[in-house]
Amino acid sequence: MSQTLHFSCTMCGKCCHDLRLPLSVDEAIGWLGNGGKVECFCEAIPWPLEPAADDLPARHKRRRSFAARSGKLPVRVIVNLVASYEGACPFLQADLRCGVYETRPRVCRIYPAEVNPFVELDPARKACPPEAWSPENRVLARGGVIVDAQIAALAAQSREADAQDASVKAALCASLGISTAALSNEGFAIHSPDRDALYRALRAARESGLRAADLHDEPDAMQWSFASNRAPTRTVLEEIGANVTPLQDNATNACRYLGFHADQ
Repeated sequence: MSQTLHFSCTMCGKCCHDLRLPLSVDEAIGWLGNGGKVECFCEAIPWPLEPAADDLPARHKRRRSFAARSGKLPVRVIVNLVASYEGACPFLQADLRCGVYETRPRVCRIYPAEVNPFVELDPARKACPPEAWSPENRVLARGGVIVDAQIAALAAQSREADAQDASVKAALCASLGISTAALSNEGFAIHSPDRDALYRALRAARESGLRAADLHDEPDAMQWSFASNRAPTRTVLEEIGANVTPLQDNATNACRYLGFHADQ
């Protein structure tokens, strides 16, 4: 997208309804501590070889993932800590003001900009009304690049936190027995641990002193399994030596599957 994008929040409150907000580890601990709900959205990528240095999207996924194995297959697992709710955000006040404005997550501060540098900012995919994008508003992006300095800095901080949190998330999954993921770009395996148990496990993982280098490159001993609603995907994964979990077994694994494609 090459045009200049202008934006100003109209406080319509649409972005504060029926959303799943990605959180850093610290933000998730704070959200849970305030009584909110957090789920683990897991995806995994077959990783038999390291990507080329100029494959920037793959390098981006590598930074925010940790090494693991699924059967004989080396994989990298991305765990997204997501604040989940239906209807209005529990912290949205009657006048549509944010009740935790000073401590709201980075993703709320950045919106409508994208944290992922490889996802294009498209007003048509946002909940904001047309007047939010009026040319009279401040310039948000030009030529696909965020030019609002504060928002650009927050997006960079979010990406850095994502990379630093990868090994903490590996320890979290090991602690809670989370070991099922969807194939990246096909969906998510969603795990919904007990809120208090997740809060304690997150704090323990963070306070253990783990950093991104600890589990970032060395495969975790725990075996991971793929879930998919597509028969061809399951067949290919099994052929290359990966563990595959039948969807009907997901209840026993305490997760549900959110697919991006129709069932096959």
